[in-house]
Amino acid sequence: MVKKKVTAMDVAKLAGVSQPTVSRVFGSGANVSEGKRQRILEAAEKLGYQPNAIARGLTTNKTQMVGIVMKDIQNPFYPEVLERFYKELAKRGYHLLFINSDNDQVEENEISKLIEYNVEGVIITDALLSSSAAARFIRNDIVVVLFNRYIQDNYYSAVYCDNYSAGYEIGQYLIELGHRELAFISGPANTSTSYERKKGFEEAVLHEENVRLYIENGHYTYKGGYDAAIRLLNNHKNVEGIFCGNDISALGVMDAVRFLGYKVPDDISIVGFDDITMSSWTNYSLTTWKQPVEEMVQNTISILLNEIDGDNEIKSVKSIQGELIVRNSVKDRRNS
Repeated sequence: MVKKKVTAMDVAKLAGVSQPTVSRVFGSGANVSEGKRQRILEAAEKLGYQPNAIARGLTTNKTQMVGIVMKDIQNPFYPEVLERFYKELAKRGYHLLFINSDNDQVEENEISKLIEYNVEGVIITDALLSSSAAARFIRNDIVVVLFNRYIQDNYYSAVYCDNYSAGYEIGQYLIELGHRELAFISGPANTSTSYERKKGFEEAVLHEENVRLYIENGHYTYKGGYDAAIRLLNNHKNVEGIFCGNDISALGVMDAVRFLGYKVPDDISIVGFDDITMSSWTNYSLTTWKQPVEEMVQNTISILLNEIDGDNEIKSVKSIQGELIVRNSVKDRRNS
């Protein structure tokens, strides 16, 4: 025999109150006397009543739900980010609705799902936001904060690593260690992350004399990095240092370099970006730029919840500095 689910009406009958009063106790708690509240809580415990979060949200207009839209879950950086968001939002009493976007842009059906679950806010990581998607979020009064990217408008707040400064410092680092034949393995050209990292790196190295720079697109994937390195080294065999737009493509580059018979870092130095867990593995020991993920997550949540509560009327765009993590994939060539 299937056990009947306990409802708010069952709790109301046992406590001797109305069903809306039960809903208020498990919602806002407003306009309920202490005596009634205690009777309701005792009845709920006795019956094993578990309130429905979505139904409570319809009553209080506060679902305590936040959506996160993420496209590239194959990139280990983003599952690590997702875990941090889940833990930090849970500490604040929020539930996370995860949307794995199938395409570069947030799709209409994905927006509809977020609206259907009445999320109070949305965090968008590596998916792009079209103007029509932006309009739907605004119409439905859903707060959106961009993570690890930004858009040049006043519609959304954003939190991201200072990619330009990072690219510039990595370029200076390789130049100072005597590298003159350099390459950049980029990501998608339509993202601020790839554009800023490339721009910073170019401006650091191209004003130097006797330095050559080659560009290949690694698509921010392991295979993309691997294939880009094969193309690069088949055409430019004197490359001494490669900066990769993210760590997962850097790992592909390292494996391709070794496949072609080169040694890392004796023949070719390699630098990544993100500091994912795999970059510290012994087989890679990748020198990389560490994104300040913990600080980025904390700032994103703070901005998001403040905007949900109506405390921030002016949109906030926050850039956070990272740091270079030196391991064993870069060689000092000054005395070579």
